[in-house]
Amino acid sequence: MITLLERKIAFRYLFTKKKDGFINIISTFSFLGITLGVAVLIAVMSVMNGFRSELISKINGFNPHLKIFSYDTSIDLNKLKDQNIRKISEQFFLGNNGEAVIIHNSYTKGIILRGYLKNDFKKLKVINNDKFIGNKFISYNHISIGRELSFILNVDIGDKINIISPSSIMSIAGSLPKQKSFIVESIFESEINEFNKNIAFLNLNDLEDFFDLDDYSRYLEVFLKDPNNIEQKKQIFQNVFNDKLINSWADLNQSLFSALKIERNVMFIILSLIILIAAFNIISGLTILVKNKTRDIAILKSIGVQNVSIAKIFFLVGFLIGTMSTVFGVIIGILFSINIETIRSLISDLFNVSLFPEEIYFLSKMPSQLDPFSIIIISLFSILVTCLVSIYPAIKASKLDTIKSLKYE
Repeated sequence: MITLLERKIAFRYLFTKKKDGFINIISTFSFLGITLGVAVLIAVMSVMNGFRSELISKINGFNPHLKIFSYDTSIDLNKLKDQNIRKISEQFFLGNNGEAVIIHNSYTKGIILRGYLKNDFKKLKVINNDKFIGNKFISYNHISIGRELSFILNVDIGDKINIISPSSIMSIAGSLPKQKSFIVESIFESEINEFNKNIAFLNLNDLEDFFDLDDYSRYLEVFLKDPNNIEQKKQIFQNVFNDKLINSWADLNQSLFSALKIERNVMFIILSLIILIAAFNIISGLTILVKNKTRDIAILKSIGVQNVSIAKIFFLVGFLIGTMSTVFGVIIGILFSINIETIRSLISDLFNVSLFPEEIYFLSKMPSQLDPFSIIIISLFSILVTCLVSIYPAIKASKLDTIKSLKYE
C-alpha cells in the first residue's frame, strides 16, 4: 500500500529541480523511448492484423469457406437441411475443377478450370460486382475468364480460345490430348490478380465432359455467413458429413497464414526491444537520482521512515514514468493506426513514392485493424518491464547507510 507521504515524495522526485537537470534528460529519453516503442508496436500490429483480415476477405470473396469432397459416392444434399448447418450457412454450390492448357495465337498458358451449374454461377460473389462484364451465366461451349487473363491473351467477349485437356482421345494417329474451342462469354475481376490470371469458369456439364469426370467427383462449396472461427464451423459440417473430406479456407491457405503469423510474432519480438532498451534507461536515471538524493534518504531514515517506504518511493518514480509513457504511447499508436492511410497518402504525394504497391500486396490502400487484446498485452508488457527495471534502484536506495550518508554532508 502506497501512503500519502510516499506519493508526495515520489512526485517531487519525479519532477526534479534544475540542479538535477541530467536526471531530467535521462527520464525524458526514457519516457520518449517507451512512448515511441509502444506506439510503433501498436501501429505495426494493427497494420498486420488489417492486412491479414483484408487478405482473408479477398480470398474468401473468391473461394468458398468450406469444400466437401466425395470420391466414391455423390454428396447427399438432403443433409444440408440440418438445422445446425442452416444456421451458419449462406449458400451452397456443386462444383468440379481440372487443370488444362490454353492456346491462343501461339501463346500457351496453364490454367485451372472451375465448373458450376448455370443457375449457381450467377450467384457467385465475384460475378456480382460492378467490374464484371458479360452474361451472368455460362452456356455450353462458353467460358468466363479473368480480366488479367484477357489482357494476356488479348481476347474480348465473343472471341474463341482453344483449351487442351489432359484427357486423351483415340484417333488414327493414336492417343491424342482432347482439344476444344470455347467462346468467351464474360470477363470477371476479383481483387487478387493471381486469381484473374490463372482461373476460368465453365459450365459444370461442359467441364465434366471435357475432363471425362463423373458425378461422384463433384464437390460441394459452402459459403458461410461468418468465415471466422472456421475450425468450429468445420466440425459442425464434419459431424453431419462424417464420411466426407472437408477442407476449410484455413486448410487450403495454411502455409500463407502460418507465414503471416510467424512474421507477426517476429515483428512483436523485434519491436519490443525498443521498449526494453528505453526501459533500461530508467535504471540509469533512478540510480543517479538515488546518488543525488543520498542526503534526503538519510534524513528520511533518521526521522523514522522505514526501508520499505524508501524502496516504494523510488519504485513509484520508475512506475510512474513507465505508466505515463505507456498511456501516451497507446494514445499515439491508436491515433496513428486510425489515420495510417491518410498519412501514407500524404507521404506518397509529398515525396512522389509508392509506399504500398497494389501489385505486390493485392490491396489498394494500407489496411489497419485495432485489436483491443493486442493493445492490452502491449500495455501490460511495457508496464511490467518498467516495474522490473525499477526494482534494483529502489532496493539500493533502501539499503543506504544513514550514518555514512550524513557523515560527509
